[in-house]
Amino acid sequence: MSTQASTSGSVNEARGRRSAEDVEDSKKHFRVCRFIIDTGVKLGMRSVPMATACALYHRFFQSASLQVYEPYLVAMSAIYLAGKVEEQHLRTRDIINVCHRYFHPEREPLELDGKFWELRDSIVQCELLILRQLNFQVSFEHPHKYLLQYLLSVRSLLNRHAWSRTPIAETALAVLKDSYHGTVCVHHKPQHLALTSLYLALQTYGVQLPRGELEWWQVVCADITKAQIETIMSELLQLYDMEAKCT
Repeated sequence: MSTQASTSGSVNEARGRRSAEDVEDSKKHFRVCRFIIDTGVKLGMRSVPMATACALYHRFFQSASLQVYEPYLVAMSAIYLAGKVEEQHLRTRDIINVCHRYFHPEREPLELDGKFWELRDSIVQCELLILRQLNFQVSFEHPHKYLLQYLLSVRSLLNRHAWSRTPIAETALAVLKDSYHGTVCVHHKPQHLALTSLYLALQTYGVQLPRGELEWWQVVCADITKAQIETIMSELLQLYDMEAKCT
């Protein structure tokens, strides 16, 4: 009996350590994706290339370890690769300078010396590593185009006053952007993530849509269920909890 109790205690202790490590890893990934988005904005990246950079980062770490690879280097390479994938090419020099300013806002830009070229080579080598790790599958279908379609459909169901007085579109787009801080963006179909972002925005402002034989979300996206919406919404809300822990 004592042996069983000791074994059970050891298992629970190991689970507790794993759980604590998972939380710390999630915080790290959240911070790195915030870095990707902040850096992308400063580099003038469009929404889709920034989304691709985050997706590349998340896909890479689905099969790679934080203990083996430096996440911020992977992030910089993901930004560089995303620019190529989405045809918004970025110079490595610009990426390095913006990232350097992100971490060292009080310092001057890096000189074109050995340290600079070493970092540039690391970014290029890490880009090749990402490509190999993902088997060169680096094109993604993002939810942005679906969200725009769904917004047009919902707008047609509301009167002009109800639409103009609530920032539904802005909130849904913000939720969608925030989803790239976590793996929710790569775990669900883009249509489902787009619809849930809109669903959450409508709930936030208490906007009720006219009901017919089907719910509005069944009309605009026939293959999603209420359970799937609730699952995705729960994952999105967990990201906002994570944001509070990372500040």
